[in-house]
Amino acid sequence: MPWLYLRGVYRFLLSRQWVILTLVGLVLIPVMIKLGFWQFHRHEHRVAQNQHIADSLAATPVPVTDLTAPGRPLPRDDMWRRVTATGTYDTKHEVVVRQRTAADEQTIGYYVLTPLVLDQGPRKGATVLVNRGWIASGNDLTRFPDVPAAPTGKVTVTGRMMADETTGNSGIKDKPGLPERQVMLINSEQQAKALGRPVLGGYIEQTAPKPPGGKPEPVPEPDHDSIGPHMAYAIQWWLFAAGVPVGWFVLVRRERRDRLAAAASPTSPTSPTSPDSPTSPASPADGAAGATDEGTPAAADTASGESTPAEPLPRTVAGSE
Repeated sequence: MPWLYLRGVYRFLLSRQWVILTLVGLVLIPVMIKLGFWQFHRHEHRVAQNQHIADSLAATPVPVTDLTAPGRPLPRDDMWRRVTATGTYDTKHEVVVRQRTAADEQTIGYYVLTPLVLDQGPRKGATVLVNRGWIASGNDLTRFPDVPAAPTGKVTVTGRMMADETTGNSGIKDKPGLPERQVMLINSEQQAKALGRPVLGGYIEQTAPKPPGGKPEPVPEPDHDSIGPHMAYAIQWWLFAAGVPVGWFVLVRRERRDRLAAAASPTSPTSPTSPDSPTSPASPADGAAGATDEGTPAAADTASGESTPAEPLPRTVAGSE
C-alpha cells in the first residue's frame, strides 16, 4: 500500500530532480553533524587550554632548569609555567624580533630578545633566552633600533616559559637576508648556532622586574577568559542538519499542493469545463436551431425581428417534363 500511494499522490518523488535533491540532503545531514562535532571539540580544547594557562600562571615559580635543558623542546604541559632565572645579560648578542605587535595588537614593532647567562644551579654557564618586551620599530627598518639597556650585573628574572617558535606552530615565515641582529622567530636552536654555546630549549617571557619607564613594554598575559565562537558554530551546524529534513518535507508538501492545484485548474484536461468532459454542451451538428417540423429552416426578418416561413422548395410532379 505505501508503494502504491507513492506511485499515486507522491509519484513526483521518483523524478530525476527529486531523487537528486533527496540524495543531496542525505549527504548534507551527516556532513553538517560532523562539522558540528568538529567545532565542539575545538570548544573543548579552548576551554581546557584556558584552564591550563590559568593554572600555570597561578602556580609558584620554579627554576627554569627544572623545566628545560639545552636542545630539548619544551613540553606542552610546561607552557606558560612561571619560572625564575638568575644570571647576567649578554647584551652583545642581543637581537630584535621583527613584526611583533604591541599590547594594543595593532602597532607593529620589535620584541627585544636578550640572552641571559646562568650563574647558578645545575646548568651554570648555560644560556636562556629572555623576551624583555616590545619596542616601536622606528623609521629605519634596515638597522638595529635603539633598545632600552638591559640591567647590568647579576639579575633574577621571573616570567612565563614559552616554547620555541617555528614556522609550523606560529605561521611566521623565517625570511633570509635580514639586517644584522634581526630575526623573525624566537628559536633557541637558531640562537645556539649564532652564539656557539648551549641554549636552553624555549624562552622566558619576562614579567618581573618591571623595566624602568615601562620600556621595553612587557608582553601581556595570554587571553585565557574568552572561549571563542566555536560552541555557537557547533550549534549552528547541528541546526542546519536538523533543518535539511524539515526543509525537504516542506518542499514535498508544497510540490504536492501545487500539482493538485494544477490538476483542478480550468485548463486541466480533466476539468469539468473541458471539451473532453462528458457534461460539455452538444455541438451544432446535432441539430439546426429553428428548424421547422417540415424540415425547412425558418428565415428571420432582420428588419422587424419576426420570423417568417421560408418559401417552399419546388417539388417534382410525376409525369411532368
